[in-house]
Amino acid sequence: MSTHDVDPGIAGGATDALATAIRERGFARLHGRAFAALLPAAAVSGWATFAASWNDLGVDTYMADGGRYRRRRFATFSVAAPAPGVAPSIERKPHQPHYQSRDYNPLNGGVERWFMPIADAIADHPLLRSIMERSAALFGDVMPPALRPSTWHAECHQFRIEARADAPGQPTPEGLHRDGVDFVIVVLVARANIAEGVTTIHDLQRREIGSFTLSEPLDAAFVDDGRVYHGVTAVRPLDPARPGCRDVLVVTFRRA
Repeated sequence: MSTHDVDPGIAGGATDALATAIRERGFARLHGRAFAALLPAAAVSGWATFAASWNDLGVDTYMADGGRYRRRRFATFSVAAPAPGVAPSIERKPHQPHYQSRDYNPLNGGVERWFMPIADAIADHPLLRSIMERSAALFGDVMPPALRPSTWHAECHQFRIEARADAPGQPTPEGLHRDGVDFVIVVLVARANIAEGVTTIHDLQRREIGSFTLSEPLDAAFVDDGRVYHGVTAVRPLDPARPGCRDVLVVTFRRA
C-alpha cells in the first residue's frame, strides 16, 4: 500500500488519516469500504437509486475536441459549516452555468457551459448530501484555522465517459490539470467493460507523485487543487464488441 492510500480496514480513524495524507502529499485515495464506513448506513443503503441516475445524463455538447463520449449533469450548492464538529448545512443554488478560465481548462474553458441540472431526487439524495457533508468537514480540517471558510461553494458533476473500440473515452480531455478551486473529491460510481482509467497525481513541477485506479464503488480520490495536478488516462472497452463506460461523481469545493 502506498503512503497516499488509506487502509480499507480503517473506520473511525479514516478521517484523521485522510486529513494527514492530504496535508502531507496534497491528495489521498480512500477505498470504497472505508468510505462507506464514514457515511450514515441509511444513506449508503440508497446506493442503487443513486447509481441508477447515471443512466439519465445528457450529452456534453461543449467538447472542443468534437467528442461525444461524455455525458453529465451539474448542480451548485452552498455548504455552510457553522462550527467545528457541527454537520454542515447544504442549500442548492439556482441553476447556473459551469465556467472555467482557459488558464485551468485550455480545451473547454473560457465559455459558460450550461448542462442539464442534477435531478431533484439526486440533489436531495441522502448519499450525495452525506458525501458533501463529510468532504466539507474534512477539507475544513485540512486547512489552517485562519483560512477555514464558514461557507463553501460546491459544484457537483455527474459524469459518464463512454468508450467504444473505435473511440476511446477521455475522462480528462483537457489532460493533466487543476480545476481552479480549493479541493476536489472524485467518487467512482461504476465501471462497465472498460480498461485503464488510471488517475495520476503530479506536483506543481508536473512530476508524478502518485497513481491509482478507482475500481470499486465509492472508491474516492481527495485532491488539494492548489498543490497538485491530476488527470485520468483514456478508457477503452475490454470487449471491443460492446460499449463500456466509467461513471463518477466529482464535487469541487471553493471558499465562498
